[in-house]
Amino acid sequence: MKINATEIRVGMILDHKNDLWEVLKTNHVKPGKGGAFAQVEMKSLNKNTKLNERFRSSETVEKALLEEVKYNFLYSDDNDFYFMNPSSFEQINLSKNIVGDKGKMLTENLEVTINFHNENPLSILLPNQLTFVIETTDAALKGQTVSSSYKPAVLNNGLNVQVPPFIESGDTVIIDTRTMEYVKKI
Repeated sequence: MKINATEIRVGMILDHKNDLWEVLKTNHVKPGKGGAFAQVEMKSLNKNTKLNERFRSSETVEKALLEEVKYNFLYSDDNDFYFMNPSSFEQINLSKNIVGDKGKMLTENLEVTINFHNENPLSILLPNQLTFVIETTDAALKGQTVSSSYKPAVLNNGLNVQVPPFIESGDTVIIDTRTMEYVKKI
């Protein structure tokens, strides 16, 4: 399916240069001189290489035709993550290199979307926002309120994020799974 270059979003799978690419970052630029373009960082799903590509806003790119199926996360072992289809109770396992860093955010029974291309699992999509508890964080320093300052924190799953100074250890926060950034405190 052809889409305009301005419609490229993070997480999309593109069919480009005879390979499937997952969009990692995208930046739409409108310079003062010349036409607008999209600067896109992509990772090959087959070769595990990265590519920075520049698409003019008038260009079209091929979005891969994917079948999206909802699954619930069950558990993981040393090599694989295991999921179950809630309607058919069929279980599948995905290797750690397909799941990647998103595996640290998986919790038991979390509903995720798995993208299939020609019946092969390609990628996993998490809900946009998930709730976590702050394990440890530094104490806020007085006088740092002039600019919007953030401090490092460790979540209960071991991931490091930046949080505002008023967040303390033990607080429950919402994290955006696409950017790994703090959204709000609950």
